Amino acid sequence: MPEEAPLLIVERPGPGIVLLRLNRPEKRNALATPLLQEIAGALQRADGDDEVRVAVVTGSESVFAAGADLGELAAASSSDPVESDRFKAWAAIRDFRKPLIAAVEGWCLGAGAELMMCADIVVAGEDARIGLPETNLGIMPGAGGTAILPRLVGRALAMRVVLTGEPIGAAQAREAGLIADVVPAGGALEAALDLASTLAARAPLALAAAKASIKNAGQLAVSEHLRAERELFLSLLGTEDKAEGLRAFREKRPPVWRSR
Repeated sequence: MPEEAPLLIVERPGPGIVLLRLNRPEKRNALATPLLQEIAGALQRADGDDEVRVAVVTGSESVFAAGADLGELAAASSSDPVESDRFKAWAAIRDFRKPLIAAVEGWCLGAGAELMMCADIVVAGEDARIGLPETNLGIMPGAGGTAILPRLVGRALAMRVVLTGEPIGAAQAREAGLIADVVPAGGALEAALDLASTLAARAPLALAAAKASIKNAGQLAVSEHLRAERELFLSLLGTEDKAEGLRAFREKRPPVWRSR
């Protein structure tokens, strides 16, 4: 029997970069739980690998991910546990400490949009369409669509996107602050990898600390956040990377980061 294709293709396209390609073309990259677990596992391994500085996740040229797996959804019931394997996989993806970039082309719907929202920076092709159509199936978003989206774009647009189920285009998503960059259709992955190369050349401990601090903006009061920011800042002052960064700047040479 022919060997089954992997649900997730993991590549190393450049120094310090790991690329995760969703690989369920026959299901339009629908995010069944096994695929989510593959993503979570790949990111957990990347988190513990000092050679990885940044991760990129992408789909195909026509679809990033078209939602959850309908067969799995049909079998689910209200008696399912809250902290299911799927819930844990989502939590693990969000816990990734290093920069995560999403390269989005075409349709990005439902769970696909929720995966995109796990990324720190999103690069989208100009033809990308992002939506949360779950209410048309008698359900609602369940992995960040109502918890994360309003924190990113505000209440008004989140209500419209979720309640109508109508997708928005890349230009509107950028204007709303949901994505960072819009590029010509077909160019999202190349642009994302260029950005990943830029990040991979920067201090890894500093990137992780900065990411953690920015994420705190949605969780802490300003006074608490300012204190937490200061603590993270101070934690970097005793690192070898800080000493190397200053030394390299004075010597006018590229720094050599050690992640310590």
